[in-house]
Amino acid sequence: MTTRFHSLAWLAWALAAAAVLQVAPSAVYVAVVLLVAVLVVEVHGRWGRLARAFPFFLTLGAVFGLVRVTIAALTTHGAGQVLFTLPSATLPRLLGGFTVGGTVELEVILRSASEAFAIVGMIAVFGAWNSVVSHDEVLQSVPRAFHELGLIVSVALAFVPATLTSVRATRDADRARTGGAVVKRGRLVRLVVPVLESGMERAVSLSESMDSRGFGHRPPAPTEAASAWLGLGALVALGGAFAALVGRASSTANILGALGVVFTVAAVVVASRASRRVRYRPRRMTRADWSMAVVSALAPLVVGVIAISGDTTLTWEPGRLEIPGFNPVVAVALLTLAAPAAFPPRAALAVT
Repeated sequence: MTTRFHSLAWLAWALAAAAVLQVAPSAVYVAVVLLVAVLVVEVHGRWGRLARAFPFFLTLGAVFGLVRVTIAALTTHGAGQVLFTLPSATLPRLLGGFTVGGTVELEVILRSASEAFAIVGMIAVFGAWNSVVSHDEVLQSVPRAFHELGLIVSVALAFVPATLTSVRATRDADRARTGGAVVKRGRLVRLVVPVLESGMERAVSLSESMDSRGFGHRPPAPTEAASAWLGLGALVALGGAFAALVGRASSTANILGALGVVFTVAAVVVASRASRRVRYRPRRMTRADWSMAVVSALAPLVVGVIAISGDTTLTWEPGRLEIPGFNPVVAVALLTLAAPAAFPPRAALAVT
């Protein structure tokens, strides 16, 4: 059994939500996108450790945001109303020469909190994508030229939920040995060592499995060498385009940029045709998948048009403690991201 929607459709949904957060980073709209992500995970979240990782991503984003606000409040001064003053110390010039401590100002806290909240929303979007998508299907959907890269990304996406499962099992085993009593002495060592050991065992098992299947044993074909040269040419062209932009040579930058894009596409096409890998029963995009991708794309499209029209509610520059502006049209556009929640999966997919 598979998930309700294709992994590429879910990728389109995640990219659309991320684009909305880039265009409309106001705290009100970020909150709407965050609630939509929670709703989508609640309806389409896959069973097992992958879905359980979503709260961890939210917690990680909240902790990162709190740290960011704290650092900004302690190092940014002279920007507005002073709330209170802390003892200060100036770092040596070698370490930046800025002052840590001193005045803590309201505008700095509000601005950094707004920016941190937008980052939390971005983490929530891709955490939701990680919870609802089929990683095997993602690996099958990438072009054959990126098979190795897709495999690495799939393993990396599964790292956090696998580690959480290992931590939970180690903690339960430790409590079982102590009869349910919490023994704090040596607790960190008793948790860290088994988690690292189990992670090493998984890595060795994966490498043995890949080696037994001949991963990377086939010598490169001539077409793959041609693809590598095309890729090198693309990097050189794009690097030259960047240098031309720095030198304000826009015509040269456009030519080199276009050449780099052409070389990149050619490298992908040549490498994909050179690959002899066979995909087992690949899943095709259905009409429902395309419909979901199109409906998801409506949100950034509408928000982009509103941004071009000069709407000031999309961003929030907190000068004082006030409620951000709100545009109902933007809110309705964001609610299109919740369309997948109206079509629950036919059956749950158990993942062990």
